[in-house]
Amino acid sequence: MSDSETGVLELEVVALRRESDCVLSVELADPERRLLPSWEPGAHIDLGLPDHVRQYSLVGDPAQLHHYRVAVLAEPASTGGSRYVHEALRPGELVEVGGPRNNFPLVGADRYLFVAGGIGITPLLPMISRVHAEGRDWRLLYGGRSRRSAAFLSDLAPYGERVEVRPFDEFGHLDLATALGRPAEGTAVYCCGPEGLIAAVEQQCAAWPAGALHVERFSARPRDDEDDLRAFELVLGRSDRRLPVPADCSALDVLDAAGIDLPNACRDGVCGSCETPVLEGRPLHRDSLTDPDRTDVFLPCVSRAQTAELVLDL
Repeated sequence: MSDSETGVLELEVVALRRESDCVLSVELADPERRLLPSWEPGAHIDLGLPDHVRQYSLVGDPAQLHHYRVAVLAEPASTGGSRYVHEALRPGELVEVGGPRNNFPLVGADRYLFVAGGIGITPLLPMISRVHAEGRDWRLLYGGRSRRSAAFLSDLAPYGERVEVRPFDEFGHLDLATALGRPAEGTAVYCCGPEGLIAAVEQQCAAWPAGALHVERFSARPRDDEDDLRAFELVLGRSDRRLPVPADCSALDVLDAAGIDLPNACRDGVCGSCETPVLEGRPLHRDSLTDPDRTDVFLPCVSRAQTAELVLDL
């Protein structure tokens, strides 16, 4: 069963598989085995779990639309999402699934360097499969705590020396200076993993050509502008309705209170589900997805306004 207005599917858990000592993959299919919406490497879906909605990158072959497959890390500090998947979710259960959406698309390039930390390998797997099938030049630098915790090593084994697995307990931190110290024209760098790894890769790539680095965060980018937040006014362009947004309240909460129902899977600026077109005004982007110079979209879950008013296409 699907909801055509919200894009939410109700899918069946058809298989669970242990991918490492702390990663469980979940395979989902339509209960009537109909084909699922198409997706491209880098896409993710939202899983509606009890009291939680969580985003997980799709792994596997985008050409195989009879099922979706995601991987879930057992988080020691889980607030309920990963714990439920690992301890309670079982084949045969139905799960609400939103998406797929892609905030991390694969771009064309002469060469690719993929850098993964832990569960950050998941969005990179379909990319690697795609560029390898196309005969592109690529390599992967894959770090994590240990080999036992590293997921999908068997999937990566056929690629041979293109894959460098460097767990911390054997090699220490990834040697990013060697891998990224010299800018390489025509090379696209894709990185996903913990914030420390992403920040280090961003620092190493500071001198690379603009647009060479592509990152995906599983949690929000650290924000240091909390003291600069100020009130502003939302204007709903279709009705000219005006909604004040206090300094201590998100625009999404104000919209919710006004009966304006927007998708909001993460409420932390990492999934993009609440993205809303802007008609007038200048947003202050505080999410982890939007280019700071863009003025045509706004993520009301975390972003603010640089102008006194922000006119939305709502």
